[in-house]
This record gives sequence, C-alpha cells and structure tokens, in this order.
Amino acid sequence: MRDTLQSVGFEQIRKFLPPGDDISLGNDFLVVDVQKHDPGSFIDSPFRTDTFLAIFCEKGGFEIEINLRKFRIQDNTLVVCIPGYILKVGKMGAGKDLNGRIVAMALSRQFISDIKFDFSRLFESRLMFFYDPRIMLTDNEMSFCSKYFHLVKSILDTGIPTKIASVKSLVESLLHVLEGMVSENNDEPEPEPSKSAQTRLNMLFERFMSLVSEYHSTERGMAFYANRLGITPKYLSRLIKDVSGRSAPEWIDAFVIQEAKSMLKYTDDSIKEIVYKLNFTNASVFYKFFRSQTGMTPSEYRNR
Repeated sequence: MRDTLQSVGFEQIRKFLPPGDDISLGNDFLVVDVQKHDPGSFIDSPFRTDTFLAIFCEKGGFEIEINLRKFRIQDNTLVVCIPGYILKVGKMGAGKDLNGRIVAMALSRQFISDIKFDFSRLFESRLMFFYDPRIMLTDNEMSFCSKYFHLVKSILDTGIPTKIASVKSLVESLLHVLEGMVSENNDEPEPEPSKSAQTRLNMLFERFMSLVSEYHSTERGMAFYANRLGITPKYLSRLIKDVSGRSAPEWIDAFVIQEAKSMLKYTDDSIKEIVYKLNFTNASVFYKFFRSQTGMTPSEYRNR
C-alpha cells in the first residue's frame, strides 16, 4: 500500500497513452478511446480523479470500483464521476468484452464552469450518485449520445479556430439531453420556483458541494462553508436541506467517511495518522464517528 492516493488528471492520463492517442483541448477537455487500452495497464491502483469523468459503455464491459463500491459496467451504461471520487479500474474482460465500445471524456473544473448548465438539475440527489454514479440508457439513448461523441471527435480533429466554443456548445447540449433522459425516469413532480431564485440556490448548492469535496478532510463546521459562500450558517443549512433533501452535515459526513475508508483500505497510514489527517480531535472521537457510520471500528474495517 501507499502513504497517499494518487491523483489522476489530464497529464497523468496522457503519460500512459501513446502520443496522439487522445484528442483534447489543452488541459481542459480530453477524449480517450478506452477499448484500445486495458485500463488496468496504465492505472492499476486506486486513484483520486482530479477531473469530471464521463464513461460511455456502448457495448462490452469492465469492472470498476467507485468510492469503495464495486460495479460491473456493461452495455448502455453512462458513469459520471466528479473531482474527488476514488476509482479503481479492473481488468477488461475476455471475449466479447474486448470487442466493446467504451469511450471516456475528462473535463476540467474550468471547462465545466464555462458551460451554461445547471448541474444540480441533472444531479438533484448528488448523494445517490456518490454511491451509484451509473445512468442506464436505452439503445436509442446510447445511440443518440454516441452521435454527440463522434461529432465532438470530428470537430477536435479539425483545425477550425472556433472548435473550443463548438465543443463547449456540444457538451452543453449533451448535458441537456442527459437531463431529459434522467427526468423521464423521475415520476415525482418538480416544484416551479422563480427561475432567478432557483438559479441562485442551485449555484450555492454546487459551490457548497465543490467546497466540501475540497475541504472535508480538514473543515467540518458550518461556519467555514457559510463564510466561504458569504451567507450565514443558518441560511446555508436551510438552503442545502431545501435543495437536496439532505442536511449539510450529512453531505460532509459522506465525504469524510469515504475518505477514512479509502485511507484504511488503500494506504499504510496508522489510525493515529488518519485521525490527524482528517482533523479529528483524538482517536476516541474518530472511533465513535466511524462506528456510527459503518457499524464497525476502523481496525475491523481495515482487517475484514
């Protein structure tokens, strides 16, 4: 095991790919034809993604571990991961799996911030995607998404001066399509608040989630996040509950327990070191928190 988890971004991915094998826009947008590689051949250990990842599996399949949960990704599956997610890619299967069609797109935080799209509408229950980031698509839906992918690749292969704006527009359009696909499977009626008010709430929620992803190891108090957002802790608490249906502490705890589990499973850090790195006041507090979240002690979890 290692002392820390490897963070994988654009440069790390490119390091393990033959020259010219990826199609990209600098360090902001990257498309990789995954089936040309066995993912385990260049990322054979757990890693923390520094980018937004979208993995489209048209045919075939592979195994992947996301936030310590194992999934078998097969036909017509879209997997969405945000910065901070911990991934472990298994070996590609034999036989028909190797003849599959699997494409991965990586988008930087800056690229995402430049897109005019309300991500909280697509992921209204972000905690659900934290535990299971898969979206199952029909044959027609996957075929439709595939057309977007091929169009993006075609534009990136050209030398037109407007290809950056063109690709951003296509990605934004694809996100709207995915939102529609996801909402079709949601039978619950959506409230109709004023557009401007809802936009502000969603922006604050997304900013809160980004801050939690970045600072959960050291900051768990509401005051810290409220201060960074320029609002009061009371308003932040009510906002997060209203937008997501879950409290702010629940979101923070979800990231903290994930971090603790990852450190126990994937690193050689002692319990004492983990307590320090996660900013718990002492081992007793950490043990109590861990047991309340998992039903077992840190040592039991590490040795199971």
